[in-house]
Amino acid sequence: MESTLRAPVVNEVDITAPFRWLASGWSDMQKALWPSLAYGLALTVVSIAGTAMFIASNASFWVLALSCGFVFIAPMLAMGLYEAGREIERGETPTLARMIFVRQAVRQDVVYLGLALLMIYLLWGRIAQIVYGLSTYAFHRSVEEFVTFALFTAEGWTMLATGTIIGGAIAFFTYCLVVVSAPMLLDGETNVWSATVTSFQAVAKNPGAMLLWALLIVALLLVAAATALLGLIVIFPWLGLASWRAYRDLVRT
Repeated sequence: MESTLRAPVVNEVDITAPFRWLASGWSDMQKALWPSLAYGLALTVVSIAGTAMFIASNASFWVLALSCGFVFIAPMLAMGLYEAGREIERGETPTLARMIFVRQAVRQDVVYLGLALLMIYLLWGRIAQIVYGLSTYAFHRSVEEFVTFALFTAEGWTMLATGTIIGGAIAFFTYCLVVVSAPMLLDGETNVWSATVTSFQAVAKNPGAMLLWALLIVALLLVAAATALLGLIVIFPWLGLASWRAYRDLVRT
């Protein structure tokens, strides 16, 4: 029990470490290319289908709100990629089946973290709805109407600015909560409390590197968004494998 609850040591890394994590993640993806791309493709198909459903339902606002909130649940969706990173580290070759059915992820502490992220995601959705409701009396059903409102009216600019500030604060808190804890829960028998505390410590001990890592993640996700989400096929597995490398560099268990 003592070894399970023992606090891990958080390493200090240089500010260029995020680029090393991306390079290592890219290298790892080449070692499990087809399973990684299949994993990314599955996520992309679901994301595009969800977006199309909201657009078809004349709920264009929710496309923006829930797309921005994707970062809150993405760490849990990447569990299979952390598992692939762990297997590659041990010299094994990951398979898609083992990436989808991660035995170590089926435990109480992982569920607790997943529920916490889901609650944050739902909270963001409600806050976004409130910000939108306070910004306009109209409901913009089509994408064209919503884009015109958001980009070409003073009320739309206020909505985007307010949403960016609030969403950014929630996203950074979530990032601090999960950047290390999600992969950490797959590696060893640590509990969710120790994992989340370690995650905050990693950010506090390496503010420059972790801020750069957050910016790189956001930049790559924006690239994916700019490709109508098709870029997620490559970017999501790349980031997932790089996140495993980040955890291994930051935490000494």
